[in-house]
Formats: sequence, structure tokens, C-alpha cells
Amino acid sequence: MVFVVRGPFKVGESNGLEIHCLETDPFGTNAYLLLCPQAGEAILVDAPGNTDLILARLSGYKVKMIIITHGHADHILALEEITNNLQSPLAAHKDDISSLPFKPEIDLNDDVRITCGEKQIMVIHTPGHTAGSICLLAGKYLLAGDTIFPGGPGKTATPANFKTIYKTILEKILPLPDNTVILSGHGGPTTLETERRLITSFSIRAINEQLYGDVTWV
Repeated sequence: MVFVVRGPFKVGESNGLEIHCLETDPFGTNAYLLLCPQAGEAILVDAPGNTDLILARLSGYKVKMIIITHGHADHILALEEITNNLQSPLAAHKDDISSLPFKPEIDLNDDVRITCGEKQIMVIHTPGHTAGSICLLAGKYLLAGDTIFPGGPGKTATPANFKTIYKTILEKILPLPDNTVILSGHGGPTTLETERRLITSFSIRAINEQLYGDVTWV
């Protein structure tokens, strides 16, 4: 398993589509760069900071869009600066528009297919952390935003939000293959096989109806 390091550094490849990660200042939020060298196309996932490093790695690529996994400030700190430099369209889920500095040109929802070169990336709407949170599935790699982390779900603000994110993970994440590599919005990766074992153990225990916040599976 390759762990996220300062970079951007390549953390995976799916059928010619390279996935690079940059852990950014000041919150340690991961930006992901999807690169198709053969087609010279790229997609930026989240714009949390370190604009110069991101732009330098994207140099020479046609950036098809900037995708925001959700509208929290630590994922969009550099959005305006990067958008002004790249002049690429913004893509996000409509339920997080109110958190963004400007309206996205592209609405992302369940089962929307995005292409980078000839490679397809599938959008999965995963509400709970925010109403408009999304994940992106590129081959065996799941760019999960703050929906799921190694050892637990994304932070939730209310018991109702925890129930939503838990249902989302059970219904939309767990059906994916065990070898799916989860690349989260903070920290290093995990595999669905690892998380499935933890979630299965969690699910057989009595769950506190008032559970929310920074929840772990163990």
C-alpha cells in the first residue's frame, strides 16, 4: 500500500489514468490530480491550497474540469485562485452550491460519467458529511472526499447526518469490490476489504441513536 506524502506524488494508476495526490497546507487536505498523459487531459479533484504546486503538476495538460467533493472550506480554499488560472469549469453536486464561492457549470449526481481522455470516472452521490458530498470511482480507486476514512465515516454534525452517512456507506460504498482502494480527503489510503470487516463488526453492535461527530468503527 502506498501512503500519501507531500508531492504531488503518484498514488495509483487505472488503465492509463494516473492518480496523483498532494497533501496541502494549512489543514492537511488532499488534492487529487487525475492525469491521462496519452490524451494530455486532466481533472483536478478539490482545491484546498498549495496553488503553485498544483498548477505546476498540471502544466501541459488540458484541465477538463475542477471537481469539488463537498463544499467545506478546507477543500475549496484555493478554488477561486486555481479557477482563475486554469479557466476550467467547476463541477459539484447541487446540494453544496451554497457553500461554494460561485455556481458550478456542471452538476454532478449519481451515475454521471466523466471522461478524462478515453477513461471513464463514475460519480457517486454520498450525502451525510454534507448534503452534496460525492465520491469518484476510477477503476479500482475511490476518491472518497470526506465520506469514508480508514477506520470510520466522515465527521457528522447531527445524529440524523450520521444515520445518512452510515446508510450511504452501506448502500453505495460497500457493494464495491474488496480490492477497491479508498483515497480519502485527509490522510492515507485504505482498502474496502479492510473497512468492510470493521463496518461488519460495528453493524452487529447496538448503535446509539444519538451517535454523531467523529465516529470510529471500533
